Amino acid sequence: MRQPSLEDMRRQAVDLDDCREKLANGSRTFLAASRLLPRRVRDPAIALYAFCREADDIIDIGGATEGNLALLTDRLDGIYRHAPCASATDRAFCAVVHKFEIPRTLPDALIEGFAWDAEGRRHETFADVLAYSTRVAGSVGAMMALLMCARERSQLARACDLGIAMQLSNIARDVGEDARSGRIYLPLTWMRDEGLDPDAWLANPVHSPAIARIVERLLDGADSLYRRAARGISALPVDCRAGIFAAAYLYGEIGNEVRRNGHDSISRRAVVPAKRKIELAAKAALSASLSLTQARVVIPDRVPEAAYLLDAVHPHAAHAPNPAWWNLPARTVRVIELFERLELRDRDAQHARLSHMQSASPSPAEA
Repeated sequence: MRQPSLEDMRRQAVDLDDCREKLANGSRTFLAASRLLPRRVRDPAIALYAFCREADDIIDIGGATEGNLALLTDRLDGIYRHAPCASATDRAFCAVVHKFEIPRTLPDALIEGFAWDAEGRRHETFADVLAYSTRVAGSVGAMMALLMCARERSQLARACDLGIAMQLSNIARDVGEDARSGRIYLPLTWMRDEGLDPDAWLANPVHSPAIARIVERLLDGADSLYRRAARGISALPVDCRAGIFAAAYLYGEIGNEVRRNGHDSISRRAVVPAKRKIELAAKAALSASLSLTQARVVIPDRVPEAAYLLDAVHPHAAHAPNPAWWNLPARTVRVIELFERLELRDRDAQHARLSHMQSASPSPAEA
């Protein structure tokens, strides 16, 4: 591979500055968080996020028209042919794509998720919500892992887990805001199980015990993924761990704020106080230091909706076999995974029983 010349390096620096300036106008949170990452990761991440921002803007402002989707497809075609269009963002992202060998499936997934948003697509089941979250957030998590040179399947799976968990936290926080924009990201089957008609509720989005239970279920699912992601962060390069732990703790705290608000994210918006953010940053630094002494274990995949992203990086990798009888750490993890699945199943069964009891109980008027 040809080594970049001084002129190549100068142009790359100019393109990166342009990407940074674009993000400063609409992605200040990312720029602030990126300062916690080493420069070797921060700079390509800026190029990645700049492209994601432009793609989002094209679909969000212009709509998921055939023309706009074709435009983004053409831009990715040029990037993957080493022939980006005359755009600083595309040139910067092109350099990142080829340096870190990012499969085309990952940015394609992100654009597909943006298209789903523009279509106003609703999600019948929790699996459908996970499929959507995989595209708009899991794909970015996987690409970020590649920028950190974390290419093992288990590392990528944990990166997807973290991205999906963050998206679930966002959905739980923004229930009211989304509804007032005419959108529902909650599983429609969960709403019907609680006796809510999605269209009727959307016409008058108010908080209720039923909505609180749905938000609680969503946050329980996010928490399970955060726990899994934490094990993967410990396998990242040492200088990346504090930044990723900080992001995980901050987004996880959004869910905690929603809980403190009685799971009401319709009449109020969960905000993490500045003091708490400082405490979480300190916690992230401590977690990063403690992770230096932790043994690495391979964790089986949990989100089947994200498997195709992992297969794009490892197309011929077989799924992890059952651990040998003598591999006590891995077998312990499998037992923990079993208990987590049973816990989630029990919670779903409890929610279903409560919903059935409430629907079967006579109203005061009937009594």
